[in-house]
Amino acid sequence: MTHAPSESPDLGLQTRLLHAGKAPTYAGGHAVNPPLVRASTVLFDSVVAQRAMRERRGDERLFTYGARGTPTTFALEDAVTELEGGFRTRLFPTGLAAVGMTLLAYLKPGDQVLMSDSVYEPVRKLAHSFLEPYGIGCSFFRADGSDVAQRITAATRMVYVECPGSLVYEMCDLPQLAAIAHAHGALLAADNTWGSGCQYRPLALGADISIMAATKYLSGHSDVMMGTVCTTRAAWQPLAERSDAFGMTVSPDDAWLVLRGMRTLSARLQMHERHALQLAQWLQSQPEVVNVFNPALPAHPGHALWQRDCAGTNGLVSFELQADVPLAAAERLVDSLSLFGIGASWGGYESLAVMVDMTKARSVTDWSGRGPIVRLHVGLEDPADLLADLERGFAVLKHR
Repeated sequence: MTHAPSESPDLGLQTRLLHAGKAPTYAGGHAVNPPLVRASTVLFDSVVAQRAMRERRGDERLFTYGARGTPTTFALEDAVTELEGGFRTRLFPTGLAAVGMTLLAYLKPGDQVLMSDSVYEPVRKLAHSFLEPYGIGCSFFRADGSDVAQRITAATRMVYVECPGSLVYEMCDLPQLAAIAHAHGALLAADNTWGSGCQYRPLALGADISIMAATKYLSGHSDVMMGTVCTTRAAWQPLAERSDAFGMTVSPDDAWLVLRGMRTLSARLQMHERHALQLAQWLQSQPEVVNVFNPALPAHPGHALWQRDCAGTNGLVSFELQADVPLAAAERLVDSLSLFGIGASWGGYESLAVMVDMTKARSVTDWSGRGPIVRLHVGLEDPADLLADLERGFAVLKHR
């Protein structure tokens, strides 16, 4: 038992206010959801007990100080680990922070990381602005991974992939990339935000590290920022040690919200998928559209890999307009939509539309000379209403 003052009426009001109600006693059952535990300081029964916990916490997950997690964040870690099929999970303030800590945990000056041309654009900026000035080499390979065997070197310590790729959802053969990376003594890290652990499981396909922006589908309500990293047992320790060294943690309130969002993750994804595919099929029939990007579509170049490796798709659909459509006309189309908000991110319950500049987002593949591209996140609204909204937008486009 932790030490507590006696319940003497002689204690002052301020003292009683500080110590009352910390361990309420009640009869009955227990809540469906785990309690929200906010803590910085953690108390122990004795100096010996505190010392013993501190000695063990390097290898064990123990409630010893708020920066190392609370029972609430531990519950979310366990849920993500179950979803990803890994050994253990760490939580980070944003998805980008999760990526950054992964790179810091496993790379040192003189090492090289091979990155997919399809990575989330801020990751590309991180590589150029931070890794390279600190002596960590970075080069990019085709979004489908077809040239990794030719680009990997003796200095390569990590192959980093986003699959399906950001913006236009290129697929790669993850088991093949894992075999190539491991044959050269390198780790394979995968950004799994698109797959969210339900639609895609990189660790089961050979990856050592799986990263997700829990900001998106895991939360599902566009009100939390968070990143997760789940690893195999063999890859775990460097991530754990570096994360502790940097004091990486998340708010237990945010962890509780993400944990609540995860309860409906599978059901929400099924709705997003149904709605997105309805809109994708309609977009394919529009004469102004030359390409619709979603790996669940048979015409998508990575469709066969998607069929083999994925359990479904989500709400993301991008489309490319005819090359002669002016950018300003495409922007008017997006501006005219009333049910699609214009904003960054995706994965919430609401629909979004943004313009995409692929010439900035890719360096290996040349996207110049092509038509404007719009990315949609198809939400949980009635798809008939979303289709009517798109029809109005395309009517504006036709009258450019």
